Amino acid sequence: MALTKFNFKSGVNKEETNLSNEGGWVDANFVRFRKNAVEKIGGWVKAVTVSFFGKARGLITWTATEGTRYLGLGTTLKYYIREGNAFFDVTPIRATTAAGDVTFARVAVGDATINVTETGHGANAGDFVSFSGATSLGGNINSAVLNQNYQIASIVDVNTFTIEAKNTSGVTVTAASGDTGNGGSNTVGKYEINVGTDTYLTGTGWSVGAWGEGTFGSTSPLSTSNQLRLWTHDHYGEDLIINPRAGGIYRWVQDNGLDTRAVELSTVAGANLVPTKALQVLTSETDRHLIVLGSDPINNAGTARTGAVDSMLITFSDQENLLEFEPKATNTAGSLRLSSGSTIVAGTKTRQEIIVWTDTALYSMQFIGPPLTFSLNLINEGVGLVGPKAFANSPNGVFFMSQSGFYIYQGSVQKLPCSLQNHVFNDIDNSQAYKCHAGLNAEFAEVWFFYPSLSEGSGEITKYVIYNYEEQTWSMGSLARYAWLDNYGNDKPIASGISGTDNFVYNHESGSNDDTQAMSNVFIESGDFDLADGDNFVFIKRIIPDIQFLNDLGASPNGAINLVLKERDNPAESLTTNSTSQISASTEKNDVRMRARQFVLRFESDDDLSPESDKKDFKWRLGSTRIDLQQSGRR
Repeated sequence: MALTKFNFKSGVNKEETNLSNEGGWVDANFVRFRKNAVEKIGGWVKAVTVSFFGKARGLITWTATEGTRYLGLGTTLKYYIREGNAFFDVTPIRATTAAGDVTFARVAVGDATINVTETGHGANAGDFVSFSGATSLGGNINSAVLNQNYQIASIVDVNTFTIEAKNTSGVTVTAASGDTGNGGSNTVGKYEINVGTDTYLTGTGWSVGAWGEGTFGSTSPLSTSNQLRLWTHDHYGEDLIINPRAGGIYRWVQDNGLDTRAVELSTVAGANLVPTKALQVLTSETDRHLIVLGSDPINNAGTARTGAVDSMLITFSDQENLLEFEPKATNTAGSLRLSSGSTIVAGTKTRQEIIVWTDTALYSMQFIGPPLTFSLNLINEGVGLVGPKAFANSPNGVFFMSQSGFYIYQGSVQKLPCSLQNHVFNDIDNSQAYKCHAGLNAEFAEVWFFYPSLSEGSGEITKYVIYNYEEQTWSMGSLARYAWLDNYGNDKPIASGISGTDNFVYNHESGSNDDTQAMSNVFIESGDFDLADGDNFVFIKRIIPDIQFLNDLGASPNGAINLVLKERDNPAESLTTNSTSQISASTEKNDVRMRARQFVLRFESDDDLSPESDKKDFKWRLGSTRIDLQQSGRR
């Protein structure tokens, strides 16, 4: 037979068998579909080489009136604001001791462990505390060692905890025989709010609470300090409002500078019945209300907040006054209660409304002015949100992930046909579903959905699927990203991730590499092909590839990828590799010899290519592959 041109169907499809998906793709990693063709995705590089404490599961950007651009990062351990190439710790302080309330004592000579005593410290292991005013213990543990920000290593009891002594560069310092002092009578401790966890908990039980809480056999209620730490945040003018889920509401004031901490809003002068607990905060920009989802209600006497989250209650401030939450005839403060579902999961702003998800429903909230201020309409019942970050706003609507499918909201809720439906929802680790998140990549008309995989077994985000909303195609792969934000700089996305044990922010669609290394394990694999419905064997003797290599600006690698030809005689057989051929920009054809009833094509990165520089700084894009094949009998 003559050469046969193969133009594959766009999108990865795992809903069909490999043979019934003839002419399509069945597996992929680090590729996208654009204009009906497959291409390697863009690379990523660290935005700055400075790391930070904790996984960042929340990102937000805003610009001050004078043009300064900020990035807010809420991590499992702290809250940071990035300005330029520096991260500034603005984590709220929960308690400040009086001078002399804190004392130190070495544990042993040659040991870095220091006992810190403060009556009723209220800290948990992993919390952070800063000391000032301390004097030397008499030896290696001097004032410079003590007067720093420390992460609490362990809890001894309700009055004592331990830290591991370090110098200002973070190098461990051990106690000497002369370290017999207690730090003097002027030490002040500033305790940051309790840290959260890296694991989502669905219930209460032994080991949930802090050391010393409760009695033997008792349970601890879930709270912001023993639950997966998820931050929500929104800017109110130039200032930033932040909230650890189920925790307090805090404000960082831009005019006060980056060396100041966020302060609990209910403690600010002039605050009146400001909620003290929340599941999420967001601002209504056109009408200037601060909206609190899952607020703690006002007590029956109308004098204070209860301090306990009401998971179906929405409260909102007076217009133009985020400190006034008491509903009065003379203001627009008030509240609304949802009825469908058991808890508010998340909310987001769209062009003309705020939409709010519960675990089983979607509501629309619109500003209508006094006396009701906001209207509330039930849009859909039966489809909730799988996690508080599992949605993405796009020019085409709001895309989101439920417990069993992907949807779009465009005034009504519609389910997205998904060729990876079972692949995702049979593999998602539902015990950690609150870690799921989604992000927009507007340049390529894509929404990326990230989820923890049962098959991976880590309980952490490891996999993603990509939906191209202009071409209605899906792709897939593996990548650990904990938060995603589109259009941070130069209209490119940024995302938080990990390298080794350190946490970083990455610029995506930047170059073609995995940070400083080549992007490896890039591939796409086809479904099975046959001739005459497999009635005859097929003989293949050459393949003529059609691949475009695109080098990064200023780079000139001798890039190449592999074309792998696989074969089998029936669908029940395992695939075996017939040949692996290298393809470069100058490759005219690949001579092969294969005889089988079914065959598969796989295009993959050549991860063994040498020198190392030739594996980097290029992308590739598939065109129309031509194959010289002919019938070769029935047996």
